[in-house]
Order: sequence, then structure tokens, then C-alpha cells
Amino acid sequence: MNRRPLVLIICVVILAAFAAAAYLYVPSKSSQTSQQPQATAPAQAATEATSDSSNLVRFHSPVFGPAKAPVTIVEFFDPSCEACRAFYPHVKKILAENPAEVRLVLRYVLFHQASEEVARLLEASRKQNLYPQVLEAVLEAQPGWHDDPKAQEAWIVAERVGLNVEKARADMNTPAVDAVLKIDMQDVKAVGVQGTPTFFVNGRPLDEFGLEPLRQLVGSEVAKVRK
Repeated sequence: MNRRPLVLIICVVILAAFAAAAYLYVPSKSSQTSQQPQATAPAQAATEATSDSSNLVRFHSPVFGPAKAPVTIVEFFDPSCEACRAFYPHVKKILAENPAEVRLVLRYVLFHQASEEVARLLEASRKQNLYPQVLEAVLEAQPGWHDDPKAQEAWIVAERVGLNVEKARADMNTPAVDAVLKIDMQDVKAVGVQGTPTFFVNGRPLDEFGLEPLRQLVGSEVAKVRK
């Protein structure tokens, strides 16, 4: 028998076997694409959750009350906002009623023409350890500077409570203050703040705007702590 045809037949059979194996074990492009989202989704979800929480509280934000208080009120606050001015004494009272359990974190919102000037003034006052005094003074005087882009009346009352105006004007335009306002406004957009004041209590948004809904939401969180 001529061996040459037999050898050719054997070679063809071997090549066919390798081809079949390659077809069975190499995944198609469509199967590779469908598997990718399953691998990346958990990591993406974790990133989004971290971003959501950090958008509310930043290390640079002014804080009233105990740093480790179990209940945190986050207020997105516009210094020029008349409603923010009206809410301030009531929020202050909530803190006084719960001195060990509640803290307030302020975030800046710059929706009005004088807002940035006064936010910079407030940040400069922190360097002189006068933030609470200056905040109360400028809010009380708000009707006098609300429509003034330079907020001259705010500077006048801030000086009355002890602010070194010359130093504050130098400090208000530093890169550190620029960064605070930039991050806060980025978070305003990320959270979806449309008006001020906007409140969150332990990460929960205040669904119904008003003083009483705020008191109830804070009260429910405090009650959990006191059980």
C-alpha cells in the first residue's frame, strides 16, 4: 500500500481536531462583552456611594457643636439668603437643646450677587477665631448689604465684633479660600441643591421644607441615639 495518501489523511484528521478544540475553548467577542459589566459594576457602585457621602461633609467645612456628635445637620447655606437668615436662630436653638448629640456643618452656596464676598469674609474670620461672632453679625445686618456686591455693611458689622479687616481682606483671596468655595459649589451641583437653605440630617434629605419638619427629622435621629 502506498503510504503517502495514508500520511496525508492522518495530517488532515489532526488539523481538524486542533481546529475543533480552538473553536470550543476560545470565547466569542459577544461573550467577552457581556461579562465585563458584571466585573466592573460592584467597584463603580462603591465609588458612587463614597462620592455621595463626601459631597455632604468636607474636612474644611465650619462645624458648630461636638466634632463627634452622632447626629449631623448639613446645611447648604447662602449668606445672602433671607430664608437662611430666618432659619439660623432656630437651628441654633436645636443645637442648644441637644448639646451632646447634634452638630451643624455649613456648606456655602453662592446664588446671590453678594454671596461670594461674604463667604470669603466668613472664611477669613475663621483665621481670627471669630467665625460665630461674624456670622451672627452679618446675618443680622443682611438687609443692609444683601443687594451690594461688595457687601460694605457686612464688613462694617464684622469690624464691630472685632474682625481685623485689613488682615481679613488679605486672607479672603488666598488659594485655600478659593478651594473651599470651588469644592462647595461642586458639591452643590453634585447633590442637586436648587434653593437655600437645603438640609440633610445624618445623610437624609429634608423632604418637606420647613422648621417643624427639620425639628422632627432631627428629633427622630436623636431618639435613636438615646435608646
